[in-house]
Amino acid sequence: MSTAPTVHQQRLLLTEIPGPESRARLERKKQLVADGVGTMLPVFVTEASGGILRDVDGNQLIDLGSGIAVTTVGNSAPAVVRRVHEQVDAFTHTCFMITPYDGYVDVCEQLAELTPGDHAKKSALFNSGAEAVENAVKIARVATGRDAVAVFDHAYHGRTNLTMAMTAKNMPYKQGFGPFAGEVYRAPMSYPLRDGLSGAEAAARAIDHLDKQVGAGNLACLVIEPILGEGGFVVPAPGFLPALAEWCTANGIVFVADEIQSGFCRTGDWFACDDEGVVPDLVTTAKGIAGGLPLAAVTGRAELMDSVHTGGLGGTYGGNPVACAAALGAIEEMRTHDLAARAREVGAIIRQRLEGIRAVHPVVADIRGRGAMMAIELVDPETGAPDAARAAAVNAACHQAGVVTLTCGTWGNVFRFLPPLSISDDLLHEGFDVVTEAFAATAG
Repeated sequence: MSTAPTVHQQRLLLTEIPGPESRARLERKKQLVADGVGTMLPVFVTEASGGILRDVDGNQLIDLGSGIAVTTVGNSAPAVVRRVHEQVDAFTHTCFMITPYDGYVDVCEQLAELTPGDHAKKSALFNSGAEAVENAVKIARVATGRDAVAVFDHAYHGRTNLTMAMTAKNMPYKQGFGPFAGEVYRAPMSYPLRDGLSGAEAAARAIDHLDKQVGAGNLACLVIEPILGEGGFVVPAPGFLPALAEWCTANGIVFVADEIQSGFCRTGDWFACDDEGVVPDLVTTAKGIAGGLPLAAVTGRAELMDSVHTGGLGGTYGGNPVACAAALGAIEEMRTHDLAARAREVGAIIRQRLEGIRAVHPVVADIRGRGAMMAIELVDPETGAPDAARAAAVNAACHQAGVVTLTCGTWGNVFRFLPPLSISDDLLHEGFDVVTEAFAATAG
């Protein structure tokens, strides 16, 4: 496919990583940016396109993270750039709640068409994934007249007060930031590597837990990532999501799919729920929706979305016209180049390369994911204990060799791979050559 990358699509190492100019700028960052804002790989980027990031020292790094699943269409994708320029030339802001504009409505139209289900849908636009999740809960509470929210082990939903309560992992997301919002209840997630349960069995366990702990009649909504994100790219066993959705429908509970990391072609479908034909009542989106600009959405059944009084949803910047233009450009790229199909191709390559690594390194206990949302979990092969130290060592070796990789998981022992779908096969293979070498170099 043609995305006309402006940076030559080649890994290039001119200095150590980080180089001298990046290190100098890191000192300035330390003086001016709060220490709480961490940086995993301290190279200062000057240009990026396709699957390459270029830093201030002239190094070119292969990007296997897409800014945590944001630049799915690649950095500086032509349709995104074109539409953003056109919008900036026209106007940058009016606040949709004051004077509306077509771009906001156009994005809502696309979301109504693309999200699962053929029922009447409406959307509201926001700035971040956490905002979208909070607003989904607000909508569910108003629509049902109930308060309680069900979430799952290993979940990640954001960094605001309510979404921190909904997030499972304490460090670094929750430590010291309480007290958190109440009426949030956590159920066990389907985790095939660790629980060995079928989807039906895992769903029955979760439902029993919620029935006893909360009572179905008190639940406003159940919020779940169809494939866990920060929690380790755990893919629930087949049948788990459909069983939960059926239980929610039977009990008047709003089923909310958090597709913030898994949506917009990332998993080989437009949305991860599509794989089993699950139709959520509400879908939250962000990350890949706008090619790198801040935009998020709640999309859902029209009657649910309309249950909130006028003025109850919104925000000054929500659905900013420039971000909406970027979203329309990103969706254009996805449609034009059939990026869902491309994600499946990328996923097949990644899985094949990861199988090769597992055949040599027994520390790899699991290969999982769908499409271009793939992961491996590392454990001590004798005890099964999570091996976060090996993950950190492999991650550091990849960075030094000019490949951007990401770790995740409740125990920090999972590698997640989220390459832009504009990456070439050759560049993808080169990136995984480096990953393979990093495993060999860190073997005990």
